[in-house]
Amino acid sequence: MQRRHGSEPRQGYGETWAKTILMGDHSVVYGYPAVAVPLETLKMHAWASSTGCGGQSSLRALGYYGPLEQAPVQFAGLLRAIQVAKDFAGCPEYSFDIITRSDFPAGRGLGSSAAASGAVIRAVLDACGLEANAQQLASLTNEAEIVTHGHPSGLDAATTSGEHPVLFVRGDMQRVDVNLPAYLVIADSGVVGSTKEAVEGVRGQYEHDRRRVGAILESLGALAQQSADDLEQGGLDSLGRRMDAAHSLLAALHVSHPVVDRLVQAARSGGALGAKLTGGGLGGCIIALAPDGLSARRIRRSLTAAGAPAVWIHPLNQLDMEVGDDDSEAAVDMPCRG
Repeated sequence: MQRRHGSEPRQGYGETWAKTILMGDHSVVYGYPAVAVPLETLKMHAWASSTGCGGQSSLRALGYYGPLEQAPVQFAGLLRAIQVAKDFAGCPEYSFDIITRSDFPAGRGLGSSAAASGAVIRAVLDACGLEANAQQLASLTNEAEIVTHGHPSGLDAATTSGEHPVLFVRGDMQRVDVNLPAYLVIADSGVVGSTKEAVEGVRGQYEHDRRRVGAILESLGALAQQSADDLEQGGLDSLGRRMDAAHSLLAALHVSHPVVDRLVQAARSGGALGAKLTGGGLGGCIIALAPDGLSARRIRRSLTAAGAPAVWIHPLNQLDMEVGDDDSEAAVDMPCRG
């Protein structure tokens, strides 16, 4: 921990981003591998302005604007993030006006809670003149995530501030180097998913029929491990096939949704090499794999025509982004709606 400024808090800024589960949704809960990808093109911003010692703090986030202590229960994790950041900075008596702004919607499996907590923690520390290392920031973010999710794995905290995809296996995270110039097209179904409900639903199925559900979870885990190899070895077509297979398996676990299935089909019809739901399911987002920027834009048009309220394009390997007449469009996100 290093203090950069004077002792009086000032205005601070923090930034994180979205994440998506490329492969291993649900099976990761049972100890199988998962691959998560940071989406640096979809930012979470936070500002923290000191209102002095002993004053009243306020929060402006997700449509709420008012006193911090009166914020709805959905902001409990964010309130914890502010407190742990102040305690870490050694200024628990100071009050702050906190503002967050996101390029992506909450409740869609894109790591919104961890991204918001991480951005606010960074903003408060910045306001207090402190720099924390990556391990300290991840630990502070996880403290806030405990309030939101109960037993966070640390995956969201790591990927919403990380620069590289990671292979996550039983708490261990390994960097995955991407050696293919592909794009992910992320589409919002407009349906708020419930990770808690989805996880509990799979748990109930597993307890009722361990043989069938266990085989599905094992297959999902194997696909995740293989997808990490695809990213590192340039297996573009095989990665797409694995995404399709994963969606079928997740649908067999009853965590998909009719709107999600429709968007997956629209992405495939639009030229995607593979497409699947991402995250807990029962709504949320889908991801589709495109081999180049032109294909990604074609898939985006197909998804928009199918009713997706927002669609974003993210380069899997930013070093290999195409440069052409309109290819810069491929890395620009569309505005969030909702």
